[in-house]
Formats: sequence, structure tokens, C-alpha cells
Amino acid sequence: MHQVWITRRGGPEVLEMREAPDPQPGPGEVRIRVRAAGVNFADVMARVGLYPDAPPLPCVIGYEVSGEIDLPRERAGEKVIALTRFGGYSEMVCVSAGAVLPIPEGMTFAEAASIPVNWLTGWHLLVELANLRRGQTALIHAAAGGVGTAAVQICRRTSIGTASAGKHARLKELGLSHAIDYRSVDFEPEVMRITSGRGVDAALDAVGTFRKSFRCLAKVGKLMMYGASAMVRGGRLSSLMAAVSTAAKMPWFHPLKLLPDNKGIFGVNMGRLWDETALLRRELEEVLKGFVSGEFKAIVDSEVPFAEARRAHERLQSRQNFGKVVLVP
Repeated sequence: MHQVWITRRGGPEVLEMREAPDPQPGPGEVRIRVRAAGVNFADVMARVGLYPDAPPLPCVIGYEVSGEIDLPRERAGEKVIALTRFGGYSEMVCVSAGAVLPIPEGMTFAEAASIPVNWLTGWHLLVELANLRRGQTALIHAAAGGVGTAAVQICRRTSIGTASAGKHARLKELGLSHAIDYRSVDFEPEVMRITSGRGVDAALDAVGTFRKSFRCLAKVGKLMMYGASAMVRGGRLSSLMAAVSTAAKMPWFHPLKLLPDNKGIFGVNMGRLWDETALLRRELEEVLKGFVSGEFKAIVDSEVPFAEARRAHERLQSRQNFGKVVLVP
């Protein structure tokens, strides 16, 4: 089989397609012939050496796939979505049978591969943790990204999103109430203007602008920190410099300050929840109900062949994507 490897730390050029033996499923596992594999910003951070949970290099990354089971034979042909803790950039993967769910009827493999990480993250943040209710407002950073386009649809309420101006029209078609061009406008005063000084009930921040996002919260608002994409710029050296700069701007949240503020802070790393099978399966089942009913729509930005994986990472790292980038064998 073919796999896409990170051969060393560096830019997208360090990605390389290699041959590997076909994996054999162990007890309680199924083998999937992969038709599409999701690409996430964590993959980009792993490539530049800024993702501590990534396996030692060289390695094969990838958290999610869609495809068809071929082993065991009694399940051969089933079309499934699967969660993988790395190894997803492969033509075949073996995963626990409990980590797969059937693909909803009418959904393409690319659409299916766009769901697990991004939609689980959005659902976990907004529904499980923030408990966002009707009439409440969410601030969604990187609203045009994979998690962002999922969160906009999950909200179904007043939402404010940051994205480059060229993506605003499509975001509003998805249901975003207010779009802010983060490249030309300071989002903090704009959020306060839109909310008439009240602030938002939840702020989803995967960029690393935690201090400003926290100041945008209303009373009993919740800050959801689940990434720091501002740390990655260009190659490894520029990314290290950006990481230092971004980290230096991050706030320290003191308990005695949080008490009178009546605000909450959540840190989320979905990769660290991969062993919480029951939780993730329950959440993913709820998400898939929305696709079956037609309430949710998978947003696939592009399908990139394994042999051109570099292009997939370049598109994600340069923030050109709208929705999910997927790799296809």
C-alpha cells in the first residue's frame, strides 16, 4: 500500500509517498480500504515540529478516514467513517471496530472524511461544553475552516465569525450572522459593537488570540481554546519565531480573577480524548443525525491525491481553504 510520510521537520516539501506492507487487523479490529483521509491543522503543526502529541519522525499522521471494510470478510463492502490516532494518510488502516460508523446514504467518501475531527470538535465545544442555547451568541474564529464551517452550522443561532473578506458571502449562506475581516479589522471592538457592549456567550479560538477573545465574553461566557494556528507561518524557523511571539501574548488566567468575572475557560485537545470511545461515538452519532436529516452539510474544499499531499498542506497552511481539505489515494 501507499502512505504519505512526514520525513523530517520542515515545509510541505518534506511530505513523501512511500510503499508499506498491507496491515493485518488484530482482535476486535477491522481493516479499511481508505477512499479519503482528512487533513487537519494539527497535521501541519506536526510537520513543522510544533505538535507534541505527534509520533516521532519519520511518521504517518492522520486522524480520520472514510472507506470500505475489506476484513473481516463478513463485513466486507461496508462503507464507513473511522477515527484513527495517526496513520490515516494510508491506503489501508486497521482500527477498532468500535471506532467506525456507517456513512450516511448519499454521502461521498470525501464528505464523510471531512466529518469526524472537525464536527466532533465543533459539537464538543458548542454542545457538550458551552451548552449554547437559543438566543445566545458565539464568536467563531477561523470560521471558514473545517471546524469553523461545522460550528457555524451547529450554532443555528446568532454567530460572529472571523475570516478573510472573500469568504464572507459563503459563510453567510451557511448561516453566519456577522462576518469580520480579521486582516483589516480588530475583531475585539467589532464584536463589542455588534453585541452592543454585551459580549458573546462562547468564543471558539483555535488561532491563539486568547486574551482578546476572553475580553469579548459576556458575563458567564466561556472561552474555548482548542489550537494556536498563529504559531505556524511558512517554514520551521519562521514558525518557531511565530510560536514564541504567539506564546508571549497568551494570558495567565488567575482563579481569583475568574471568580468575580463569572467566566469560564476550557482547553480542548480532541486527540487526547481518542480513548474516550463512548463519548466520541455518542457525539458523532448525534452529528450524523444532522446529516441524515439534511440539517448539516459537509463542506469539502478540495480533494488532493496522495502524491500531491504537499499541495494539501500548502492550501491549509496558507488559509486558502473554505471547509475541509481531504487526501484521496
